[in-house]
Amino acid sequence: MWFLFITSKKRWNFNGKFPDSPVVILFWHGELLLAPFIYAKLDTSRKLNVMISDHFDGEIIARVTKLMGIKTIRGSSRKGAVKALISAIKSVKEFGEHVAITPDGPKGPRHSVSDGAVVIAQKAKIPIVIVNCHPEKYWQASSWDKFTVPKPFGTIDFYISEPIYINDMTKDEAKLYLKERMLKYAV
Repeated sequence: MWFLFITSKKRWNFNGKFPDSPVVILFWHGELLLAPFIYAKLDTSRKLNVMISDHFDGEIIARVTKLMGIKTIRGSSRKGAVKALISAIKSVKEFGEHVAITPDGPKGPRHSVSDGAVVIAQKAKIPIVIVNCHPEKYWQASSWDKFTVPKPFGTIDFYISEPIYINDMTKDEAKLYLKERMLKYAV
């Protein structure tokens, strides 16, 4: 991860000021490899919790994120969903921390938005911020999420959206709106 980040030219596309309040950060599962570097770029003193599934692949990701100073909440829409949602809302309300989610993970379908991010944002009454990185040159796996690995010595565009408020939307309206916004930055 560090090698790919260091050897790439970076262009930062930031549409506004990052909120002082906690937020839900969204990024696609297939484009998560360099997402921790986006968070490191943000000027925030708040801790970040990443929701990670409770299976073997999730354990690998949890160990890597821990090395980068990022906390984890274990659970997904298929296993431990209620426990994970309660933990996420608690981390926001009681500790003022951010929560990051891949709304199409851990098993897809690709570029779908599950209920979790919407529920957390609406229950905690906080905005959502979409982040993504779009490499100019990359390898793409044949997996369900088409996992993307930037090629070294290329250019990567990093995107950070303005805060998105969904409190006045129904769950289905919010999911559709977020999907449309996230696809603007997808590889």
